[in-house]
Amino acid sequence: MRIHHLPGTDLAISDIGLGTMTFGEQTDKACAHAQLDHALSEGINLFDMAEMYPVPGRAETQGATETIVGAWLARQARDRVIIATKVAGPLRGFHWLRGGPLAIDLANVRAALEASLKRLKTDYVDLYQIHWPSRPLPLFGATQYEARDTKDRAAEIDEQLQALATLVREGKVRYIGLSNETPWGTFRFLEAAERLGLPRIVTIQNAYNLLNRTFESGLAEVCHRERLGLLAYSPLAFGLLTGKYLMPSDPEARLNRFPEFGPRYRKAAIDPAIEAYAHIAENFGLPLGALALGFVRSRFFTASTLLGARTLEQLKEDIMHAQAVLSPEALAAIEEIHLRSPSPAP
Repeated sequence: MRIHHLPGTDLAISDIGLGTMTFGEQTDKACAHAQLDHALSEGINLFDMAEMYPVPGRAETQGATETIVGAWLARQARDRVIIATKVAGPLRGFHWLRGGPLAIDLANVRAALEASLKRLKTDYVDLYQIHWPSRPLPLFGATQYEARDTKDRAAEIDEQLQALATLVREGKVRYIGLSNETPWGTFRFLEAAERLGLPRIVTIQNAYNLLNRTFESGLAEVCHRERLGLLAYSPLAFGLLTGKYLMPSDPEARLNRFPEFGPRYRKAAIDPAIEAYAHIAENFGLPLGALALGFVRSRFFTASTLLGARTLEQLKEDIMHAQAVLSPEALAAIEEIHLRSPSPAP
């Protein structure tokens, strides 16, 4: 496990992190704590969650993930771990969350953070992220931007950054980041920080995997030139890149249990791409998961690869696979497939 500092911060994070969105839905408390213990024993110190977790978001389970992590965190040395969580915004229909968040403004952000801190049993979080933009965008499987929005989103971003900066000044948040963001939005946050003398974002948490490399077309350059780090979520594309869905699979597996994720991950071009990557993995003597995780971890812009697992056994396998170092020949073979089938699961 490599530990490195995020540029411009004193956050020393592991280049493999643990995502927790299964905790409280597919993963019970005992198994979640076993995962957290094992991850920490393997040198992982970055643990990522969100106020809306577990997934899929429901009023009955909202906050369960942070509550489970909080019970574990209470037994740890707080300075030994990096705790990241997120505030949800509007546009996704979670009307049960804080009465239906109408904006990422100071009132909503403060209410979200205070509730998260209570569940996590801590006085601060190391990284606080906006879970998704509050403006209309093609996200979570949609791909086409519609130029219909006329609201001044630059002014809205100023307000969002000012709200986050207030929490930083109060000592409840150490650093801030974005998630599911675009190049335009990322630059607006960076520009606002410079113009207003406010904290800069230090990370972007977006989906990135062999089936979704859209990050490379704009945000990779942003990371390089602005010294930001990608927290790569869904590096196995909801488990697709283990190959398990190419055959009859466990009914408890995420895409079997929750068919609502099908529009993003069940598109016609996906299975042929997986089969092609599986063939590459076999040729180089690797499990498909090792090819997939080794690829994500190898990118210059990846600050940490966030693993998520339903069971402890899956996590152990994922950590082992994430250690894979791909040869130049394997990477070249991956590029050949990518050129034929670019990002079938954005």
